[in-house]
Amino acid sequence: MSKRTALITGATSGIGLSTARVLARNNFNLIICGRREERLQQLEEELKASCKVISLSFDVRDRAAVEASISSLPADWKQIDVLVNNAGNAHGLSPIDQGNVDDWDAMIDINVKGLLYVSKAIIPGMVERKSGHVVNIGSIAGKEVYPNGNVYCASKHAVDAINNGMRLDLNQYGIKVTAINPGLVETEFSMVRFKGDQEKADSTYKGMTPLTPEDIAETILFVVTRPSHVNISDLVIFPTDQASSTLVKRS
Repeated sequence: MSKRTALITGATSGIGLSTARVLARNNFNLIICGRREERLQQLEEELKASCKVISLSFDVRDRAAVEASISSLPADWKQIDVLVNNAGNAHGLSPIDQGNVDDWDAMIDINVKGLLYVSKAIIPGMVERKSGHVVNIGSIAGKEVYPNGNVYCASKHAVDAINNGMRLDLNQYGIKVTAINPGLVETEFSMVRFKGDQEKADSTYKGMTPLTPEDIAETILFVVTRPSHVNISDLVIFPTDQASSTLVKRS
């Protein structure tokens, strides 16, 4: 079976990094994308033994950089079969009246606009070929709003709506669209959210067993390897210790 090509945003850490490793071992060639060029180069070197791999360094918030990077792909890399929209962020956990506007801008620019910029650069090719699969990494925050989650939850609710809109609009072309919405996953995510406060970051997972990035990566692999007539459109994944965005069993 010929290898398909997957493009993964946010591939330098967390879910994106694990997804790159899992897909590399499972018959995919990879376009790995991220802002941290040194990490990208290290990952490219690591994955070369398993698959063909190319890296693109850009910030999804920069529309011109997204367009330039993706259009710069060599001809034999332009057919992207699977797009994993993974790049995302959370900044702060404040009530709406105390929120930091720069944090709000960062979440909307990356989680919503960045996802759209990358999608717009890739989906027309899928439409032309009448095949492809878009996997959007959402969050339980896109299904429930929790206290102090206001703008982050809004950004992930937008991802949920965009995912549903993509599925409707792309149905006529036979393109699959999937949302994967994790609960608590232990990554650098909490350190970013709490701006490097290790104690606060650690407290997120205290007394419970969170999901790992590998858990989500293996789920992505499952989703993108279903038969052609099967589309898993919307998936919520919790650790066993979590029942909702706010209900977590801790020892």
